[in-house]
Amino acid sequence: METTETFESLVRAEFTPKSTYLNTASNGLLPARTVAALHEAALLRADGRPLTSLYEDVEASRAAYARLAGVPASRVAVGASVAAHSGVIAASLPAGAEVLTAEDDFTSVLNPFHVRGDLKVRSVPLERVAESVRPGTALVAVSAAQSADGRVADLPALREAARDHGARTYVDFSQSAGWLPMDADAHDFSASVSFKWLLGPHGTAFLVVPEDFGGLTPLLAGWVAGERPWDSCYGPVTELAHSARRFDLTHALFTFAGLRRSLDLVEELGVDAVHAHDVALADRFRAGLDTLGHRPLPSPGSAIVSVPGLGGRQPALSRAGIEVSDRAGNLRAAFHLYNTAADVDRLLDALGG
Repeated sequence: METTETFESLVRAEFTPKSTYLNTASNGLLPARTVAALHEAALLRADGRPLTSLYEDVEASRAAYARLAGVPASRVAVGASVAAHSGVIAASLPAGAEVLTAEDDFTSVLNPFHVRGDLKVRSVPLERVAESVRPGTALVAVSAAQSADGRVADLPALREAARDHGARTYVDFSQSAGWLPMDADAHDFSASVSFKWLLGPHGTAFLVVPEDFGGLTPLLAGWVAGERPWDSCYGPVTELAHSARRFDLTHALFTFAGLRRSLDLVEELGVDAVHAHDVALADRFRAGLDTLGHRPLPSPGSAIVSVPGLGGRQPALSRAGIEVSDRAGNLRAAFHLYNTAADVDRLLDALGG
């Protein structure tokens, strides 16, 4: 485990934000090593040099995410978005199947099931998801941490209820991968984008599938989904990859050049250390809000804090150099490894002014 001194020195070496940035739930900051790798990748293209190393970055990123998720790399596919991964899962369900979701969860988790038109999509409050699984529920789809307010789902209870009723589970870790320990092996399917708490560029998202692929059809498969990609460039793919790579989409090579370095940093720091750091800052903010007479939406143990009625303060805060989000009238602050107690106090001072 990293010592506090090593943690802080690594962070200082990688991040030099020009603002009080408390908006990781929208986009994470890029580490210096990631920016350097993106620059070098762009020069490869500009100079006309071979791109072999960029394909190596794809596999290194896959392996790094697999370690964070607690699964073999053979179960990890890489694509472009959580919505695309959700769409593949939605397409696998038979007509009339019931999908249980959390009310007002992020659209990318929900919408692909709705647009099918022939599925029974049922939504309940997040706190009631586990108790609402019933005979006939085919799939439970939920975010591990809610984008709007940071509430953390009770995944063990959800998993147990799903197993009791023969339902499968699909978890979106986009708002938690990188700060909340992740056990993707406990679920049938899971996904995450790379550009939030994993500190990567935009352009890719991971999908974890069972060893037997869980009945999914690689509807979006192109040449990279072949067992031998460079022999699968023309005509139908005659042999799909024997691993989850059969669900890969054409790789955003520049993204992986940077993402590989971002995931290296997350591993160097350790998710447990990041978790302790992030949640401590969020708790400091919650305590400060209480002294100001504001009550945040309940999200115990989360690095995301949303405050009702203060979303309209976002533009003025941004002009003052404090970056947060306005979500449905709520002010949302998200605390990550590059934030400090001084950042929390600056936001509290601004809200109290």
